[in-house]
Amino acid sequence: MRILVPGARGQLGTAIVDSFSSKAEMVPLDRAALDLTDANAVAAAVAREHPDIIINCAAYNDVDGAEDSVATAFANNAFAVLSLAQAAAATGTLFVHYSTDFVFDGHATTPYTEEDQTSPQSAYGASKLVGEWFAADAPTHYVLRVESLFGGRQRRSSIDKIAEALTTGKPARVFEDRTVTPSFVYDVADATWALIERRAPYGVYHCVNTGVTTWLGIGTRLNELLSTSGDLIPVRTADVKLRARRPQYCALSNAKLASAGIQMPTWEDAVERYLRSLRLM
Repeated sequence: MRILVPGARGQLGTAIVDSFSSKAEMVPLDRAALDLTDANAVAAAVAREHPDIIINCAAYNDVDGAEDSVATAFANNAFAVLSLAQAAAATGTLFVHYSTDFVFDGHATTPYTEEDQTSPQSAYGASKLVGEWFAADAPTHYVLRVESLFGGRQRRSSIDKIAEALTTGKPARVFEDRTVTPSFVYDVADATWALIERRAPYGVYHCVNTGVTTWLGIGTRLNELLSTSGDLIPVRTADVKLRARRPQYCALSNAKLASAGIQMPTWEDAVERYLRSLRLM
């Protein structure tokens, strides 16, 4: 099996390559190797490499920056996806793409399902939603919505920042009213492989760890696991001025993934495994 991975140097891309390298022939591509905004270059690369699967891990993730760089966000998160999906369709290649909880408005009170109405509230969210639509141009495709990614080689996630603050005695500001379902990158990689291996029905899946929490809840759990007594400062979304609006309630249900026989570990278990991998506990 030959797998093409655009965005292979990113947080999720490195986890995918690391996890799959013993199972398949990986063709990792970074931005220098392939400009995804060049449709002709994308088509030529796919035709040249003859992959069985394309797993797109590339994205423009500057949520606030997208408000002022809408064209850049759509070029990378939407039209680049269209080029990959069309190339996959032309070659009969399975296409896997990752999206986000930001496609929802955040007004829910229970975890969003794949059937719930989308309503992005930011340029970033809108660009990712259009990317989902374009991904469907590939007849065989999976769109996996992930949320609050953490883990992997790159320690830049919100969980990393909170843990760093707690272990260095600095206060950590955490949202007490943003409800989330985090995604551990290696659990996402495992679920991706399981979908491919099982040939689960194509379409959209929520690929998040099990359980609903807040960022304050995550900070509290980190304090417990790290055996620290760090200062967690609760803040409310209304009190923080951000360029782009974030969905306040953005928990996602992974029940559809479970119905395909893929059980995601709890977020508590995932956080503990991550901290152990860093030898922080």
